[in-house]
Amino acid sequence: MGKGFFQVPTAINEPVKSYAPGSPERETVLQQYQSYYNGKVTVPLYIGSEEVHTDDTRDMSPPHEHQHIVGQYHLAQKKHVEQAIASGLEAKTKWETLNWEQRAAIFLKAADLIAGPYRAKINAATMMAQSKTIHQAEIDAACELIDFLRFNVEYMSQIYAEQPESSEGIWNRVEYRPLEGFVYAITPFNFTAIAGNLPASAAMMGNVVLWKPSDSQVFSAKVVMDVFKEAGLPDGVINMVMGDPVMVTETVLSHADFSGLHFTGSTHVFKELWKQIGTNIHTYKTYPRIVGETGGKDFILAHPTAKPKVVATAITRGAFEFQGQKCSAASRVYLPKSISDEVLDYVKKDLDSMNKPGSPEDMSNFITAVIHEGSFDKLAKYIDQAKSDTASEIIAGGNYDKSVGYFIEPTVILTTDPKYTTMETELFGPVVTIYVYDDADWKETLKLVDSTSEYALTGAVLSQDRYAIEEATTALRNAAGNFYINDKPTGAVVGQQPFGGARASGTNDKAGSAQNLLRWVSPRLIKETFVGPEDYRYPFLG
Repeated sequence: MGKGFFQVPTAINEPVKSYAPGSPERETVLQQYQSYYNGKVTVPLYIGSEEVHTDDTRDMSPPHEHQHIVGQYHLAQKKHVEQAIASGLEAKTKWETLNWEQRAAIFLKAADLIAGPYRAKINAATMMAQSKTIHQAEIDAACELIDFLRFNVEYMSQIYAEQPESSEGIWNRVEYRPLEGFVYAITPFNFTAIAGNLPASAAMMGNVVLWKPSDSQVFSAKVVMDVFKEAGLPDGVINMVMGDPVMVTETVLSHADFSGLHFTGSTHVFKELWKQIGTNIHTYKTYPRIVGETGGKDFILAHPTAKPKVVATAITRGAFEFQGQKCSAASRVYLPKSISDEVLDYVKKDLDSMNKPGSPEDMSNFITAVIHEGSFDKLAKYIDQAKSDTASEIIAGGNYDKSVGYFIEPTVILTTDPKYTTMETELFGPVVTIYVYDDADWKETLKLVDSTSEYALTGAVLSQDRYAIEEATTALRNAAGNFYINDKPTGAVVGQQPFGGARASGTNDKAGSAQNLLRWVSPRLIKETFVGPEDYRYPFLG
C-alpha cells in the first residue's frame, strides 16, 4: 500500500428481514423462487475466464420435490481440474501483488450486491437447492455471507496493522504474504454462507483458490460465483469445479503447489484428507495449512433450576430448525427428572403446532425436506431402530415419507441409556434424543456429557443457578468450542460468536474471526538497519 493507511468501513451485522405476510421482500423472493422453479439453470465449471461445459452433467432437483428438475450442472474430468489449478497459479502473481485495499473493495462490493440486487436470488436459490425456509435462507445465504465478507475485510485491515516494535536505528516490519501456492476449498451443502466464505476468506488474503462445492449446493453456488464476478473478482482467483470428489481431491493433493485446505464437512472425510496430505508431504513445496470444521453431537444440558419453557424452546429451535442439518444442531439432551415432564409437554405442543413437512415456498412451514435420499434413508433406519429397541421410545414424530420430497417428521427419542446409539452418533437430521437424569446426579451428568461424544463443537447449559452455570462452564470447557448459557446451541453470528470446535469437530480456527484469516498468510519479518556496523568486535572483547 503506497498511497495511504486506509481505514475500511466499520463492519456491522446485516439486519435480518422479516418476510412477514405483505412485506415487499416476501413477494420478491417468492417471485424469484417461481422463476427458478419454472426455469432451467445451467451451472458450468468456472476456470479462469471460461465457463466450461462438459459432456458429463447431473440434474438438479429440490429436496422437497425430487422429481422436479430445475437445471443441470457440469462435472469435471481430471484435465479440467489441472486446468483450474494452472489458471489459479497463472492469476496468482497479479492477484497477490494487488494492493490490499483493492482486494477489500471487491469483497465489500460483493457484500453490497448480496444485500441488494442479489438478495432474493441467493435466498431463493438456497430455498430451492437446500430446502431452507425463508428465515433460514435469510440468516444464512444473505446475512451471514454479507457479514463474513464485511467483517473479514475489517479483520484483514487489523491483521495488516499489527506490527512489531522497533528499536533505535532499526525498523522492524511484517508483511502478511499469501501462501506460496494455491488453496483447496471444500464446502458443504448446509450453509451457502460457508460455501461462499471458505474460498473468499483465503482469496481475500491474496491467495488463489480451487473451490469444490457440494453436489447438493451447486444451484446456490452459482449465484455466489455470479456475485463474485459482478463484484470484479479477476479471472482465475477462484476457480469452481464439480466432479468425482476422489478424482478431484487426488489431483489437487498430488500437486506440488498445494498449500492449504479449507474444509467443512464430515469428520471421516477430513481425517482421510489429513492422512492423504501427510502421505504426500514430500511432494509439496511448503507445509500445507489444514483448516477444518467437521461434525458435532451437540448437547443441551438443563439444570433443575432451568425454566421449562426456555428449555423446550431451545430444544425445538436447536434440534429442528433446518431439519437438524446444522453441525451445531442440538441432538442430545439431558433433562433433570423434576422438570422433564413439563419440558417434554412443551416440546410436544410445539411440534403439534407445526404443519407437516413441506415446501419452503409455503412460508407457514417450519420443517421442510432433508437434503437427499441417502440422508433420508439413514434417518429412517435410526428411527425404525428406536421404535424396536427396549432402551428407547419415540415420544413425538417418528414418521417419514419420500414419495414427493425427503420428508422426515421432527422426532423425539426418549432413552433410558445415556450411551444409546442416537446419543453418540451424529445423525444430521430432525431427530433429538433425550435422557432424563436424577436431580441429585448433576455432577455425574456433567462428566457424562463431557465423555459421551467424540465431538466438541457446540453445547448449551440452561440454569437459573449461577454456581451451577460456573460449574458446568468449567467442567465442560473442552466439550464445546461454542458454549451457550440459557440459549440453544445454534445461531453463531459473525463478529459476535466466532465459530468452531475441537476434538473430532475440527481444528477450531474460528470462522468469522481474524484467527481464521491468519491461517491463510505466511508472515515475513523484515528488519532494516539504517547504519550498519563496520567492526565485528563486541565491547566484551575489550
